[in-house]
Amino acid sequence: MIVLIPSLEPDARLVELVRDLRGQEPRVGVLVVDDGSGPAFDAAFDQVEAAGATVLRLPVNHGKGHALKLGLRYVATEHPGQDVVSADCDGQHTVADIGAVAAALSAADDALVLGVREFTGEVPWRSRFGNAFSRAAFALATRLRLTDTQTGLRGYPAGLLGWADAVPGDRFDYEQRVLLAATRDGVRVREVPVSTVYLEANRSSHFRPVLDSIRVLAPVARFLASSFLGFCLDTVALLVLFAATGSLLGSVLGARGLSGAVNFMVNRRWVFGDRRRSARTAAVQYAVLAGVLLAANFGMLTAFVGFGLPVLLAKVVTEMLLLGASFTLQRRVVFAERVPAPATGPTGRVPVPG
Repeated sequence: MIVLIPSLEPDARLVELVRDLRGQEPRVGVLVVDDGSGPAFDAAFDQVEAAGATVLRLPVNHGKGHALKLGLRYVATEHPGQDVVSADCDGQHTVADIGAVAAALSAADDALVLGVREFTGEVPWRSRFGNAFSRAAFALATRLRLTDTQTGLRGYPAGLLGWADAVPGDRFDYEQRVLLAATRDGVRVREVPVSTVYLEANRSSHFRPVLDSIRVLAPVARFLASSFLGFCLDTVALLVLFAATGSLLGSVLGARGLSGAVNFMVNRRWVFGDRRRSARTAAVQYAVLAGVLLAANFGMLTAFVGFGLPVLLAKVVTEMLLLGASFTLQRRVVFAERVPAPATGPTGRVPVPG
């Protein structure tokens, strides 16, 4: 088992953590990735190497996700068959908790393991806010409720290293993208409770609660904005057509045809990105999904209107109930990501920047 620690501008706590890990029996390997900390921190990484860790040094900062993926590629190439536990360098993760995740990983049967905090007691506001915001948005997007979506203490089984390396993202958004990819690809996620440790109000953390939470949740936010645009267009068209024709079915079909075409173009280009080679394939799949959602929409709308709700109120309730299903199916099926192959050097070995 290898403990992977991405590090940016570390202090003495990283050296202490490495020494404690290397002093365990049976001894574990420790891989530290210097994410462009600069010459001022060369001495600290020299101490880390002296304590028994392997250090990969990046000349410039690329982001936590980039550092993690570099470490995963290195382990897959240099230590094939080894599981990986990633931990932060700022003292938040104790040796005991790293061991607990490692133990769960060995018994998890190819599941991604999360060391989850309970956020009880004195928790810095930015950590509490960032996790609550991320947790709620993740549940909205995937309908999967996780205790801690931002934990940096994670276990990656050897069989998933290539899969995790291929997940897009170079900064703090990467770990959230891993969870989204897990829900898309059917990778099981197991949670292990760990202690909640915040030293000096977590001042050493490079996570920015507002900016990085927005970065992490940008796909969800863009989808909500696109859905609101489609809802407004669909609702106006529905009310106009219903007033003109008196036919609920005809009005629903006409309004959905107009709003659906606009929504497809916006989602393909702006929300999910043009991530398929064939626009035709995406359009066909979107049309099938739209047909299914339309049938559900019409059935629910008819029922609500039959119960005496005004058309506008019935429309709002129906769209809110179908929003989560629409996002999940579009992200997983219609606009599914093309996952790139892991980068390798000319000989098939991972290039390690010096």
